[in-house]
Amino acid sequence: MKKITFYNTRSWEEVYIAQAFQNAGVSADISYTEEKISPEHLPRETDADIISLFVNSQVDHSVLAALPRLTHIAARSTGYDHIDMSACKERGITVSTVPSYGENTVAEQAFALLLAISRKICLAYSQVREEGDFSFDNLQGFDLKGKTIGVVGTGRIGRHSIAIARGFGMKVIASDAFPDQRLAQELGFEYRTFDDVLKESDVITLHVPYLKETHHLINEAAFGKMKDGVVLVNTSRGAVVDTQALVKALKSGKVGGAGLDVLEGERNLRAEDEVVRTSTSIQDLKTLIREHELMNMPRVIVTPHMAFYSREAYRDILETTAANILAFATGTPQNVA
Repeated sequence: MKKITFYNTRSWEEVYIAQAFQNAGVSADISYTEEKISPEHLPRETDADIISLFVNSQVDHSVLAALPRLTHIAARSTGYDHIDMSACKERGITVSTVPSYGENTVAEQAFALLLAISRKICLAYSQVREEGDFSFDNLQGFDLKGKTIGVVGTGRIGRHSIAIARGFGMKVIASDAFPDQRLAQELGFEYRTFDDVLKESDVITLHVPYLKETHHLINEAAFGKMKDGVVLVNTSRGAVVDTQALVKALKSGKVGGAGLDVLEGERNLRAEDEVVRTSTSIQDLKTLIREHELMNMPRVIVTPHMAFYSREAYRDILETTAANILAFATGTPQNVA
């Protein structure tokens, strides 16, 4: 087995990775580091044949030049926009990804945000813990049962959200560029046009990838079509929502509440794995994003792009990554980007 370097790892991750190679009966020369790599932080060890990294590392021509023996990059993510694919192609370097993980995990986070809004959980918690106030006059919420939820995007995550919504007794309508009528029949929901979803939904949850076509999909015009007091949940990508338009809609009351696990420009604030892998305190995180107006709005709940991060989902990431490396090393690459 060639030399492998894992970047952005913690000690407990190393145990999972080592176990995966042991289970496969492979003895590998593996090194681990908590460091990330980027044009500003070139790799210290330059003799790796295979590297694995998360989304807060950046790979371009300069990083590749520092790794003359490199033949494969195992991305521990579904996306690979942090890797210069053209530069890799020029060098004959293949890139593997983790095509799916944590579909139910992200859907569960979407409903955690929705429930926190619908039952004013954060306000109630703060009131009791910080003030010792057990009154509930200002804590009246609303039921999910009977409400119409619009699911934008019915892929792996969207379909889990639909199943959860049906469990709450919600009416589900959905929009998708490629409607799956068989899925609609199985889960008991209806496909509508995107405009109809905007107009008819009490709650809208976003589960679309970030593409040129979905940039600011939810913009000022979209908000104008929604019901007054609609609740918006976004666990997809920050730039799917026009932040300026959302702030305006919240101030006007058009949007009654927003649960956001993602923010526009969040890469500049904190890459998703750094949020959970460092010892940064909540106060440090607040400091990083204190200028973000959404953070100070009372009907908004923001979490640090953590929807993907459950014990089970992250284990799947590590196991799939190890399998991708083993497949490449044995001449049968899989999950190649």
